[in-house]
Amino acid sequence: MSNIEEDFYEDDDQTVETNPARAHMRKLEKENREIKKMLAEAQEARKEIAFIKAGLDMNHPMAKYFMKGYDGEISPEAISTALAEAQLITPQQQELETDKRAWQTSNKVAAGAESAPEGPSWIKRIQDAESESELTAIFAEAQAQGIDLSEI
Repeated sequence: MSNIEEDFYEDDDQTVETNPARAHMRKLEKENREIKKMLAEAQEARKEIAFIKAGLDMNHPMAKYFMKGYDGEISPEAISTALAEAQLITPQQQELETDKRAWQTSNKVAAGAESAPEGPSWIKRIQDAESESELTAIFAEAQAQGIDLSEI
């Protein structure tokens, strides 16, 4: 909606309305315009965040032009690929961003693993073993996890 139309509608809000239904419609129309404006701002902010996550330096002179002209998928991965193609980031930066996201995911997984309750101790499991095959399985499991039971 153009500014002229908005001004026209805003002027109408100031007149005394005799029809309550029309007054309510005007109020709803005004709220609708405000909501559409907020939605557009939120979408723009979401887009900008995706560009930042993709590794775009917002201080780069070409950043605003790239953002304005980009019409691909709004995801950090797709944007970082387009940034590398446009030579706004080097492929090495792209790999570093990918590695950074992988490390963050790994750290989240590790943090979750640390909070999990510990299973029975290796010594307790060995003492409770009832056969040689059970002992062999316990030692194989420990070895697969990189635990050296010979030091226990």
